[in-house]
Amino acid sequence: MVTWNEYLKGLFQKIIDSHSNLIELNDKPGDLDIIKKELLKINGFFNVVVTKLESENYQSKNLSGLKSKLEDYLNSYYFTKEIETMTSLYSDDMNRIKNMRLKILESFDDKKLMEQIQNAIEDL
Repeated sequence: MVTWNEYLKGLFQKIIDSHSNLIELNDKPGDLDIIKKELLKINGFFNVVVTKLESENYQSKNLSGLKSKLEDYLNSYYFTKEIETMTSLYSDDMNRIKNMRLKILESFDDKKLMEQIQNAIEDL
């Protein structure tokens, strides 16, 4: 049976993996679909983590701080419509793809989310 900490570590690792996939893209045609897929995965995992931390009343100060930052991110950033618009209009424009990818990565750096997720993995 998987422990609570192992479960959270697994979720956090999947978030880090998807984030790494976004970093490694080369901004070529077709990457918008990958960006959209990875962003949907990350947002889904953020939602799961927030829900699980609410239901478990986790007492860790680090995790409660991370929970609030994840909620803020989910409420503040939504790139799906922009990606869909870009897909239909600019799917071959490498500069626009790069700008979108960098804007998404910048949103994760806004409150040092990925750094805190990495720290949470190490703390668990």
